[in-house]
Amino acid sequence: MQYFKFIALGIVFGIVMVKAEIISWFRIFEMFSFQSFHMYGIIGSAVILGVIGTYLLKRSKAKSIYGDEIVFVPKNKSITRYLAGGIIFGLGWALVGACPGPIFVLLGAGYLPVLVILFGALIGTLLYGVTRSKLPH
Repeated sequence: MQYFKFIALGIVFGIVMVKAEIISWFRIFEMFSFQSFHMYGIIGSAVILGVIGTYLLKRSKAKSIYGDEIVFVPKNKSITRYLAGGIIFGLGWALVGACPGPIFVLLGAGYLPVLVILFGALIGTLLYGVTRSKLPH
């Protein structure tokens, strides 16, 4: 019962994604073919909110739901890993018309062919887990 608020927040977020057409294949196609600003505006808003939220978390010394202090650890500044990961992520997103976040929202909205995408995402995660120790980090 202690996680109910998180489940409720997830449901509300899923409804917002559907209403904002974030899960629409046509909106994603418009974005990747530079025909509409809709998705870029949403992504830009999310980045700005993320920056503000991270700043507030750092400043307030917030704690996790388990009572541990949230700590931000600086990462390696190698741009190659971010470019490679971004290209792979973007190609997958462009090919299937969905990034990992909305997969479950699409399922909840009744788009059952998304099960193929979910299966592919799970296989990709498994492959990453198996090869993680051999990849540059």
